[in-house]
Amino acid sequence: MGEVVQMHFTTVDYVIFVLLLVASAGIGLFYAFSGGRQRTTQEFLMADRSMSCLPVSLSLLATFQSAVAILGAPSEVYTFGTQYWFLGCSYFLGLLIPAHVFIPVFYRLRLSSAYEYLELRFNKTVRICGTVTFIFQMIIYMGVVLYAPALALNAVTGFDLWGAVLAMGLVCTLYTALGGLKAVIWTDVFQTVVMFAGQLAVIVVGASQAGGMAEVWRKAINGSRIAGLDLNPNPLERHTFWTLGVGGVFLMLALYGVNQAQVQRYLSSRTEKEAIMSCYVVFPCQQIVLSLGCLMGLVMFARYGEDSPLDKGYVKTNDQMVLYFVMDVFKDLPGLAGLFVACLFSGALSTISSAFNSLATVTMEDLIKPHFPNMTESKATMLSKGLALAYGLVCLAMAYIASLMGSVLQAAFSIFGMVGGPLLGLFCLGMFFPWANPIGAVVGLAAGLAMAFWIGIGSFVMRMSNTATVPPLNTTALPLFDNMTTTVMTTLLSTTTAKPRPTGVAALYSLSYMWYSAHNSTTVVVVGLIVSLLTGPMKEKELTPGTVFPVLGTLLFFLPERYREKLCCVTPLAQKPKEISTQPYQMAKKDSNGAAYCKEDTVTEDKETESDRAQTEDEDLETSIVLPSCKLTNHTVQETAL
Repeated sequence: MGEVVQMHFTTVDYVIFVLLLVASAGIGLFYAFSGGRQRTTQEFLMADRSMSCLPVSLSLLATFQSAVAILGAPSEVYTFGTQYWFLGCSYFLGLLIPAHVFIPVFYRLRLSSAYEYLELRFNKTVRICGTVTFIFQMIIYMGVVLYAPALALNAVTGFDLWGAVLAMGLVCTLYTALGGLKAVIWTDVFQTVVMFAGQLAVIVVGASQAGGMAEVWRKAINGSRIAGLDLNPNPLERHTFWTLGVGGVFLMLALYGVNQAQVQRYLSSRTEKEAIMSCYVVFPCQQIVLSLGCLMGLVMFARYGEDSPLDKGYVKTNDQMVLYFVMDVFKDLPGLAGLFVACLFSGALSTISSAFNSLATVTMEDLIKPHFPNMTESKATMLSKGLALAYGLVCLAMAYIASLMGSVLQAAFSIFGMVGGPLLGLFCLGMFFPWANPIGAVVGLAAGLAMAFWIGIGSFVMRMSNTATVPPLNTTALPLFDNMTTTVMTTLLSTTTAKPRPTGVAALYSLSYMWYSAHNSTTVVVVGLIVSLLTGPMKEKELTPGTVFPVLGTLLFFLPERYREKLCCVTPLAQKPKEISTQPYQMAKKDSNGAAYCKEDTVTEDKETESDRAQTEDEDLETSIVLPSCKLTNHTVQETAL
C-alpha cells in the first residue's frame, strides 16, 4: 500500500461538518424563541412533560451512543473479533427492568430529578450524596466524550484539535442553555439520523471496495474474527458471554435505569405509557447501532487483514484507526468523510448536551431549590440557563484534563462503571429493600465508591507497571489468543500460556471492566443492608408510599400475610390507591422545605398563577387527600386529561 501521507479534508467535508453545527444550533434557537420560549423551569428542564414516544426514544439512544462508542466498537471488533456483539444480549434485561420497575416508580412520584426520590425514600443527606456523586460522574465523562473524537480527528486529518473541541463545546452550550430539554431532545433526533447515515455510508462503500459483504464475511472467518459463544465463567477475562451479557445488564441499568440524563427523558414523556414505549423502541435501535459498529470493524478487517495501520505506524492508537480507515475508504469521494466526521461529532454533541441539561436540573432541583423555596419562576429559569452555561464551560476544562488520560472506550466505561455502579446500588437498595435505612444508604454508597476507586485505580496502576516491564505484550500479540477462545479448553490453554492467572488482590485488579458496575452496586446493597439491620431497619409505616417496588412481596407470595408484614414486604405500590393514608405525603412535603413538594399534574400546574397559590385551607386539604391516589393512577389521570 506504500507510504501514506496524512489525509486532509476537502472543502466539501468542512462544509458538511459546519452544516451539522449550524443545524444543531438552529434547532436550539428555534425552541428558544417558539412555544413557551423556555420561560419556566418546567419547560426548560422537563420539556413541559409533553414529549411523544419517538423523539424520546431516539434521544435515549443518542445520549449514550457517543463518539466514544462510534470509534471504540469497530476498533474493538477489528482487534479482538465479534465477541463484543454479545453486549446486545444485555439490552433485553437492561431495558426491560427500567421500563417496568424504575419508570413506574419515578413517573408516579412526579419527580424532576431522580435524586428527589432518594429524599422521599431516605432523607435529604442521601439525596445530596447521590446528587454530588452524579455531578462528579458526568463532569468526568463529558470531558472524555468531548476530547476523544477531536483527538482522533486531529491525528488523522490534521483538523485543529482545540478548534474542534471549542466549536463543539460552545455550540452545544449555546443550544442547551437557550433551548432547554426540548432543543436537546430534537437535536438528538437529528443527530441520531446523521449518525446512522455516517456509519451506513462507511459500511456500504467499504464493503463494495472490499468485494461485497460475502467477501468481507469470508475474510473475517479466515482471520478468525467471528467469535463463537465464549462461555468461560472467569470474570477476569475481558470479554466473554457472561461479562458482556450479564455484567452488561448492570451497566445498562446504571445508564437507562437511574442516570438523571435518561430519567429526565422518561419524565418528559406525556404519559407513563409513552415513557415505557420509548424504552421498547430504544431496544431494536440499540441492536442496530451495535451491529453497525461490529460490521464496520469487519469491513476494516477485510480491508487491512492482520496488517493494521496501527502496526505500520500510520496511527498511534486504536481510536484513530477507525478514522484512518474512513479517510482511506472515502479518499476519492469528497463529502463522505465529512459526513462521517459529522456523525462522530453528532455522537459527542448529543451526549454532552444531555449532560449539561441533566446537570443543570440536579443542581437546580437538589442543591438550590431546597434552600430557596420562595424563588420566583423567572429567576429560577434564568438560574437554570446560567447553570447549563456554566457546566458547558466546566466541560471544556475537563476536556483539557481528559487529554491526559489513556485508552478512550475503556476509560469512559470504567468511569461509568466506577461511579454509575454505586448509584445504581443506592437506588436498588431503596427500591427493593423496604427495611434499608438512611444510615445504611450513606454507608453503602461510601463503601461502593471506595471499592470502585480501589479497583479502578489499582487496575490502572497494575496495567501501567505491566506495560513498563513487559513491552512486547501489546494488543497485536494478544488478539490471536483472544479470537480462539471459542471453547473453554482453548481459553484455559490461552490463559496458562499467555499469562499466569493472577491471585489475591491482583485478581481483583484484573476484574473485567464490564463487571465494575455489577460488583460495585452489589457492594452498596450488601453493606447497606447489613448497616441498616445493625442500626435499626425502617418500619413499614415510616416509608413514603410509592417509593418501594413490590418485588420482595411478589417473590415471597407463599408466606402468610403477617410474616410478609414483619419482613416489611407489603409495599405501598402494591396497595390500592384509596387505601393509602395521606400522612407520609404531608410529612414529605413539610420536611423537604418545599423541594420535594408533591407536584400536581402538569396540566393544572402549568396554568397555575401566583394568585391561585393562595388557596383556602379547605382546597389545600382536598388536594392533599387526592394527591396520593393521583400519584398512583397518574398515567390514567393524565391520559384522560389529554
